Order: sequence, then C-alpha cells, then structure tokens
Amino acid sequence: GMHARGAAVMGFDQEKTAHHFYLFDDGGAMEIAVKDAADTVNRDAIRAHLPHIAQRFGAGSFEAPMQTHGTKEVPGIAVLTALKGRIVYQYAETPNGGRVEIRSSDPAAVAAVHDFLRYQIAEHKTGDSHAVSKRK
Repeated sequence: GMHARGAAVMGFDQEKTAHHFYLFDDGGAMEIAVKDAADTVNRDAIRAHLPHIAQRFGAGSFEAPMQTHGTKEVPGIAVLTALKGRIVYQYAETPNGGRVEIRSSDPAAVAAVHDFLRYQIAEHKTGDSHAVSKRK
C-alpha cells in the first residue's frame, strides 16, 4: 500500500528509487535517488517533487507524508508545524535525484525532525542509522 500511495503522492516509481534519511545535530536530511542512473524519467520526477516538499514543509504543510503513509499520525509533525518558523528546509539537486536539508537551532524543533526522520527510516525500511551525527 505505501509504495502505491507514495507513487501517487510523489510522482515517481518507489521500486526504482531509494530513499535515505539522515539525522544531524542541527536537524537532518531526506535524500531520494534513482537506482539506475539512466532512469531520467524518475530522476526528473524526484527533482520536481523535492523542491515542492521543501516549500510545503517550510510552510508547515505535511499532507504528503501523511498521504504516503496512510495515516494522520506521523511522529514529529505536530511540533514541526508549530515551530515552522524555526526550521529551514533547503532543496539541493544530487547527481541521481535530490536532497532536502533540514536545519534548526531550536532543540525542540531538532528533536521533532529526528522523530519524523526515524519514522521515515522505519517505514521505508532504508536501513539508515537512527543515530545522530555531525553534519559534514
């Protein structure tokens, strides 16, 4: 169910892409890339989706992850929405897709980012670390 909902919400094939989520001491990052570098259709769809996500999250709108996961309860979202003015979401293109950097100096906002990203790691079964590291 999540892959079908994700494809509808995000606009790209979930089986042909890889999601990764990183926790940093000042927030975190979400990265999506095509598994096959020659897959320009899904790469371009990722690049169209992630800037929109950065903009929507910055405005405190988290409908996309709730629709993708088929729930109204995604950890961290209530705090991310309440503290939206204290969090910066910035899109960057990567060679095979894109990345949204998430930064804040507010401890409550950073904790909410970590809750949200840990949920994503578990739901997408990425195998990414739940540990917090320094941003490089």
